[in-house]
Amino acid sequence: MYPYALPPLAYDHAALEPHIDALTMQIHHGKHHSAYVNNLNAVLEKTPEWQKCSLEELLQSLPKVPEAVRTAVRNNGGGVWNHSMFWKVIGPNGGGQPKGDLGAVIARDFGGFDKFKEQFNAAAMGRFGSGWAWVTVEGGKLVIQSTANQDTPISEGKSPILTLDVWEHAYYLKYQNRRVDYVGAWWNVVKWDYVAELFGKATK
Repeated sequence: MYPYALPPLAYDHAALEPHIDALTMQIHHGKHHSAYVNNLNAVLEKTPEWQKCSLEELLQSLPKVPEAVRTAVRNNGGGVWNHSMFWKVIGPNGGGQPKGDLGAVIARDFGGFDKFKEQFNAAAMGRFGSGWAWVTVEGGKLVIQSTANQDTPISEGKSPILTLDVWEHAYYLKYQNRRVDYVGAWWNVVKWDYVAELFGKATK
């Protein structure tokens, strides 16, 4: 609920080394994510009638948000929500492949984990400019998509279970313009247990 706060990381900034470097994590979480939180709170000062909403409700109600602040709410609210999810789907001791129901559904919907990775990587690499790659649950099936800037599937009423930030600030210090290397390294920090938890909630 409002005012929104920067959620703490559940692990140290250096915990994702060597795949994601500590300095990037410090700046990404402590500067970029924090700025979205501060900006969103500042915007909502102008629209107190929307301060009682959860972040999800706010993002799902964008057409009803006053036009004067709608773009700022969309950009900053999306930035807050997207990053909050991103930190949770990655972590130390990640990687490998999902098992159980999630692994079975990936095999069913994509023909195997390797093909799933190929399609997800294509979404991440194919996003021109800044944005995100996602896996959402739609009608019991897994769907891969990408969004621009800080747009989020939440605004479309979808249930995301996995996301990858492909804004340059997420990787440029370590990988420069080599997004493909960053995307490849990211698979080593995916927390499949948490992704499976989100999948379970989305398919109840």
